[in-house]
Amino acid sequence: METFPVINMEKLKGEERGATMKLIEDACENWGFFELVNHGISHDLMDTLEKLTKDHYSKCMEERFKEMVASKGLEAAQSEVNDMDWESTFFLRHLPASNMSEIPDLDEDYRKAMKEFVVDLEKLAEQLLDLLCENLGLEKGYLKKSFYGSKGPTFGTKVSNYPPCPKPELIKGLRAHTDAGGLILLFQDDKVSGLQLLKDGKWIDVPPMRHSIVINLGDQLEVITNGKYKSVLHRVNVQPDGNRMSLASFYNPGSDAVIYPAPALVEKEVEKGLVYPKFVFEDYMKLYAGLKFQAKEPRFEAMKGMESTVKLGPIATA
Repeated sequence: METFPVINMEKLKGEERGATMKLIEDACENWGFFELVNHGISHDLMDTLEKLTKDHYSKCMEERFKEMVASKGLEAAQSEVNDMDWESTFFLRHLPASNMSEIPDLDEDYRKAMKEFVVDLEKLAEQLLDLLCENLGLEKGYLKKSFYGSKGPTFGTKVSNYPPCPKPELIKGLRAHTDAGGLILLFQDDKVSGLQLLKDGKWIDVPPMRHSIVINLGDQLEVITNGKYKSVLHRVNVQPDGNRMSLASFYNPGSDAVIYPAPALVEKEVEKGLVYPKFVFEDYMKLYAGLKFQAKEPRFEAMKGMESTVKLGPIATA
């Protein structure tokens, strides 16, 4: 049984750097997921944020979720539910501009802790992108630059709770999908499990670990690496007891960023050629919105059909 890749970032500082970079490379090529420990984000801050997120759910979201379940008759479901998810969520946008002040029921402590957390998380995302550049043989900063549109990257957090479900065998917390964006950084519940990824035709648990950050690669990194790294199908199973908290932060390209395979990687694989399309990120997202729970390959094909309209501006160097 293969073990889920856990990367100790402390080891990047010493003589185990080479072996640790190899672990990251293997995780990117064969898993599409890995878990980070000793990532430099304060454990106290993570504990505070977890408590505030759970408090916010019980104070502001739980009643609404129960009403939704009742109105749709989900507790009485007799057969598999394929058109919705057993989750309570809201979205926070951080970059290019924050919408946190517009979310009505967030208290000041929550806003403050979240702001502090995402500043650290953004730094971690950019550090990871440079580690991927190093493994891919791309110049430092290439991935960050390729995510930059005219206003920099897009960065946001999906705050989710997956409450206890009386029919976990009939409804998913979140149906299987790949992530459309770039790099996803997940702070998940360390007690209630549920996240799984598909590897070699089998669903594998992503183990809950205290104070870890789970990383997964989105469709855009698959395109930029010309398929060397892949975005991987994943889902959330719900439990009959226990409410699972999930803070998934998406470090994505800017809406007008032009995404295409890195020329250096295409040259390395001449016989394979250019497999992936060139497109404006926002166009991909519009397509993804309606097809999230379907296979990604037709999305890439559809983008190829639009390629002639993409004007390739210089990569921003901001």
